Amino acid sequence: MAKDVLCEVNSCKYWANGNQCRANSIYVSNHREKQASNSGETDCKTFEPNV
Repeated sequence: MAKDVLCEVNSCKYWANGNQCRANSIYVSNHREKQASNSGETDCKTFEPNV
């Protein structure tokens, strides 16, 4: 399992300096209802806005 998860979405509450993700777990799903064949066809369900 990955020890370091990088994320460039600095509007997420789990984002930290150095593009690190502070979430305890990550949930990634297929985009829409089809099987993903590249990263553009996936969604990070862990995202929460940093308000």
